[in-house]
Amino acid sequence: MKILGIESSCDETAAAVVRDGREILSNVVASQVDLHRKYGGVVPELASRKHVEAILPVVDEALGRAGESLETIDAIAVTQGPGLVGSLLVGLAVGKSLAYVRNLPWVGVNHIYGHVAAMFLSSGDALRFPFIALVVSGGHTSLFRVSSPTQMTLLGRTLDDAAGEAFDKVAKFMGLGYPGGVVIDRLAREGNPSAVCFPRALLDANSLNFSFSGLKTAVLNYLKEFTGEFSPSQIRDIAASFQEAVVDTLAAKVMRAARQEGVKLVTLVGGVACNTRLREKVAREGEGAGVAVLFPPPSLCTDNAAMVAAAGYHFLRDGRRGDLSLNAYSRFSTQPI
Repeated sequence: MKILGIESSCDETAAAVVRDGREILSNVVASQVDLHRKYGGVVPELASRKHVEAILPVVDEALGRAGESLETIDAIAVTQGPGLVGSLLVGLAVGKSLAYVRNLPWVGVNHIYGHVAAMFLSSGDALRFPFIALVVSGGHTSLFRVSSPTQMTLLGRTLDDAAGEAFDKVAKFMGLGYPGGVVIDRLAREGNPSAVCFPRALLDANSLNFSFSGLKTAVLNYLKEFTGEFSPSQIRDIAASFQEAVVDTLAAKVMRAARQEGVKLVTLVGGVACNTRLREKVAREGEGAGVAVLFPPPSLCTDNAAMVAAAGYHFLRDGRRGDLSLNAYSRFSTQPI
């Protein structure tokens, strides 16, 4: 089964063709980072306008690279939410329209589940159920127990800011530019992670929820209280100390989830899963605890349509179908996974 996937939940316009939920035939992403960089973050109205401009050329390119056409595609999967509602509507309208014209089955995909489904594309036989998935990105920080290709149980989630959002905001406080996660990751490699003792919001001993707003405020207060100008080495130390606080919390929670659920495999997905320090720390702690740790390649961590097509494949095999009444939703909390 060849699935055309479409993703437009935030500021990436993406389309991909995936065969049988595992083989990527094409994966095209048109980024808007340069457009939003001068604003220090994504401007929703600008993002949706750019999606309108890019979506059809991106779909055409994905089909062309795969050597396919709408006549040879078997089904369509499109991100339904959560995300920016104006952005979601662009991809959803195109997915519905193409499915209607070609009389193809189609399905709406939860963006968060799409990130988890990226593991089906990259891990092959190493992936076994059940496993723990940490979805960590600019908009989401959640822990799931994944029992099958179509069944996920929410174990914990952020109560305020997502980890990626905290990275972007702290980078903005420090004048480092956007996107913040990439810049902080790079600077932190040459900094001292113990230079500043920022808080770790682990909540109570058994909780699997997250909170990063206090950490973000602590960094802002530290910056405000400093008199004078920071040296380049001090900037690197602050970046490393902030990153270490985030990574310590994420690593502790994902390993706690594995222990509580009696699971011996954890996966990290989403844009922040590209962070080199996070990968290093979770892999080391997993090794010490006898827990296998898997990551998708960076190209499948950030928003892309191959993960949407992979998720859609399993939903379609499970008998799920979209109809023309299906609409976008923008808040994860209002919809079941």
